[in-house]
Amino acid sequence: MKRAIPILPTLVVLAAAAVMVRMGFWQLDRLHQKEALLARYEAAQQSDIIVNWPGSDPKWEDRLYRRTSVLCSKVVSHSSMAGENTKGEAGPAATALCDLGHGSQALVVLGWSPDPNAGKGWTGGTVTGWIAPGPRLVADPPLAGLEANARPDPADIPNNHLSYAIQWLLFALTALVIYAIALRKRRKDRP
Repeated sequence: MKRAIPILPTLVVLAAAAVMVRMGFWQLDRLHQKEALLARYEAAQQSDIIVNWPGSDPKWEDRLYRRTSVLCSKVVSHSSMAGENTKGEAGPAATALCDLGHGSQALVVLGWSPDPNAGKGWTGGTVTGWIAPGPRLVADPPLAGLEANARPDPADIPNNHLSYAIQWLLFALTALVIYAIALRKRRKDRP
């Protein structure tokens, strides 16, 4: 005689659903952590305190969205990256990899221009600005005659953890519903 509910498949489905529910609650924990991080970054952005460039400090993220100043003693290379000016226009942001001395470097976002080759003549000097993710230093005021970049904004950091939590919980519910339908079909098909 066959059992109405098979033990091993039921345990596997319940274990998988439990893992998915746990993942959903983990994402809710991450949501609260991310909200606290974003609030800390927003407070840092409002602070007038000038901090040291993080360099190779493993806790460089603690200095994000704060103001800093460095002396670019030598430009190692010029490049550009996707950027946005203060009017919200997308385009190339001119960058320079700077040697700060003592083996330390900083990627400096000099400013914004529709010309991807703009800013290539900048040879270094004092840079003041905002520490942005990367880390990179977004010059404020802009350098090399470029337009100002948009100020780094912690609101640009995605916070998708609520949608991920809902997704995991729906996966668990879907697995349980599909298994319940399979069990029901199995009962109907039994002689």
